[in-house]
Amino acid sequence: MKEHVNAETMTLAEKARLLDESLLALGSVLIAYSGGTDSAFLAFAAHRVLGTGAVAAIADSASLPRAELAQALTFTAEHGIATRVLVTDEVSRPEYARNDSSRCFHCKDTLFQAMETERARLGLAHLAFGMNLDDRGEFRPGQRAAAQHRVVAPLVEAHLTKADIRTLAQEAGLTLWSKPASACLASRIEYGRPVTPHNLRQVEEAEAALHALGFSQVRVRHHGDLARIEIDRADLPRALSAEMLQRFSAALKLLGFTYVTVDADGYRSGSMNAVLPASAIAAAR
Repeated sequence: MKEHVNAETMTLAEKARLLDESLLALGSVLIAYSGGTDSAFLAFAAHRVLGTGAVAAIADSASLPRAELAQALTFTAEHGIATRVLVTDEVSRPEYARNDSSRCFHCKDTLFQAMETERARLGLAHLAFGMNLDDRGEFRPGQRAAAQHRVVAPLVEAHLTKADIRTLAQEAGLTLWSKPASACLASRIEYGRPVTPHNLRQVEEAEAALHALGFSQVRVRHHGDLARIEIDRADLPRALSAEMLQRFSAALKLLGFTYVTVDADGYRSGSMNAVLPASAIAAAR
């Protein structure tokens, strides 16, 4: 079926069936699970098809917010998905901590090494991750690590886009179908500034403070003494009131930032990558 499929004319139901077929063909699999919609839906689908032959593995490190870890474990527990928490320490790797354009590669390389050990221990046949069809055109060095470790991407094999996955997750009754995207905390730190447990904690606590003020889609970009806040454009009018700006400043200065600013362009995924030269992006792919 895979050889003759025309992705452009496939219905969502056909893509869903193709996903089930791809997962069934794997036999058993350990899935890289972050708690985001894509990997959560993949873990859910694999559990439905393979039962105990599907296990989710989440990496616990300083770059994962505690709230995200708790939510991820709650989801798999609610759906009876076997889960392993793998403690990773990518921050201790100099090539990761120096925070150049290949940081994501070294993060995923650490994860997949840990997963390969766990896969062998559990006697599972494959590793998989939640890459979707839309991810292929983005700057994601972690995909190179996945290729080197022979990690399969069932969502891509089924020609599922991000929108497809959200629709299928909603149809399955998964509460996180509309969950905002959430990259690791290290992605908030400007390239060239070392990633440390301290500045990761600053970002985590800063974003938690903004969530507490009622802003769901936010990023706090770490530029040393300066915290640059990105907020969903729909929420900018409320964010830019004099009272709210004062609350932002007070909360983030308590965390050690000297200057606090709100980005006029609002939230956009991967905004830190805008400063990377083409040569650095090409080298990290």
